[in-house]
Amino acid sequence: MKILITGASGVLGSAVREAFKSTPHPVLALSNTRTGDGLVPLDLANTQEVDKVLTEFKPNWVIHCAAERRPDVAEKNPEGVQKLNVDVSGHLASLAKSLKYTLVYVSTDYVFDGTSPPYTPSARTNPLQLYGRTKRDGEQAVLSVNGAKVIVLRVPVLYGPAPKNSDSAVNILLDVVQDQSGKQYKMDHYATRYPTNVVDIANFLVRLSEFKRSTAIPPILHYSAAEPFTKYEICLVFAKILNLPHGHIVPDSEAPKGDSATTRPRDCQLYTKETEDLGVEGGLGLTLFEEWWSEYLKK
Repeated sequence: MKILITGASGVLGSAVREAFKSTPHPVLALSNTRTGDGLVPLDLANTQEVDKVLTEFKPNWVIHCAAERRPDVAEKNPEGVQKLNVDVSGHLASLAKSLKYTLVYVSTDYVFDGTSPPYTPSARTNPLQLYGRTKRDGEQAVLSVNGAKVIVLRVPVLYGPAPKNSDSAVNILLDVVQDQSGKQYKMDHYATRYPTNVVDIANFLVRLSEFKRSTAIPPILHYSAAEPFTKYEICLVFAKILNLPHGHIVPDSEAPKGDSATTRPRDCQLYTKETEDLGVEGGLGLTLFEEWWSEYLKK
């Protein structure tokens, strides 16, 4: 079985690549932003090159991690985000049909509005910002290709090993806690998040790819840790582990107003029972947040 990973230099993509290294499966790791370490450069917007690379490699599974995942950046470049999050994804689904591979399209809990959690895979989507809309449109693009084997995997905010803390909306909070310069930070204590470890997702994808099942895998799966945190509460966990004062971080429990009110949903908890009920060996295999960070920060 051959595995192709897009966005293989990102936080999730690099974890997926690392997880598949422990298997006998050949892996092709694609990246458009970083080079070296066996990464193969490819602009996914160049459909001719994409066709050539995939036709030559003949993958059995394509795990599509490449995306513009930062809502604030997405708002500044709507055309580029549309191309990467929607058009590229639709093209990979078309190739999935002709080249007969399984496409895993990594999506987000931000396809929901956060008003009525937990959300099942069949729950109505209602994204509040451009990022969520393009990921929802990407879902529709890949699922609309008749005859293609496609799995939409929705995940929440991610953390884990990363080249830079700024690569993850969770890891970056370490920098806030460690900044003891006297600068004060106002930190969201309103929206609930379910930070999920990229290593857990990556290992689950390995098990899913090797999973023998008599019936087809459902087209939409949810994968999420169950522990709820606000960003402020995450900062408190980091301060505890690092034994640092956190008086410079001020909780903001107010509901967002104005433009920001429409960009950050309050609680997009993903209902994962249908994923658990698949019977994949090892289940979801979730890591506890504080336990993982305590070990990781000791290294």
